[in-house]
Amino acid sequence: MSTIQIKELSMRYGNTLALDNVSLTLEPNKIYGLLGRNGAGKTTLLNLLTNKIYPHSGDIAFDGESIFSQKHSQKKIYYMMEKNLFPLGLKIKEIFKWTKEFYPEFNLDYANSLANKFGLDVSKTVKEQSTGYTSIFKAIVALASNARITIFDEPVLGLDANHREIFYKELLASYNENPRTVIISTHLIEEVANVLEEVIIINAGRIILKKSVEELLSSAYTISGEKENVDKYLQGREYVSAETLGKFKSAIVLADLQSRDEGLAKKLELDFTKTELQQLFIGLTNS
Repeated sequence: MSTIQIKELSMRYGNTLALDNVSLTLEPNKIYGLLGRNGAGKTTLLNLLTNKIYPHSGDIAFDGESIFSQKHSQKKIYYMMEKNLFPLGLKIKEIFKWTKEFYPEFNLDYANSLANKFGLDVSKTVKEQSTGYTSIFKAIVALASNARITIFDEPVLGLDANHREIFYKELLASYNENPRTVIISTHLIEEVANVLEEVIIINAGRIILKKSVEELLSSAYTISGEKENVDKYLQGREYVSAETLGKFKSAIVLADLQSRDEGLAKKLELDFTKTELQQLFIGLTNS
């Protein structure tokens, strides 16, 4: 079933505590968004998850067995890193061929069809690719790997709007045809929001939130209007990300949508609006 259990995981670089006693369970066959500011611990967590580094304490279990003791577990996990680690002199079609040697489920026909959709010339070498096309060929390899756990770190770096749309559509199509656990780490929260099923927010090495996108967005709303009236409405309510511009103020209230006080808002001439995932992320990680 590919359940991942992260247990009391800590990692330190010198005097910097990159991960602080992180415990987390990732259920199989979901698309997760791993969100965090720069330096929050995302990359460290992904490197631990893919057995590239070892923790100072804690463990990660994959299907009930520690990934640090499994001999073949890495064939079940594909990690598209932000950095390019492929040999610069290799042609893209050679990368496809060699990937199949390490990932037996790699679908070569699918990889070539994706290359056609993106306009990727597989006869060219890695070093001949632009930043965008480097991201494209790495994303294609990840999608075609058919690994039970597929991780994307900044998958659309350098891609234009058309190519980003193709990637998201292909990701969903591939996931629907071949369900697996997908983890996307990205700063482009607004455009990936519709793809994600569940969000994990990491801040200063700690997991501060793990919820379905639907549940998260229904647990907050934005109130706006004249500053003094917004302040009156906010009394006794938990809120984040309050912004003031002249006499105008808006704030994200952390409460169920059903708990909105429509009567008070009408009396104070205030407006309710939907809170976007990116706004909520900024508020939660700044508060």
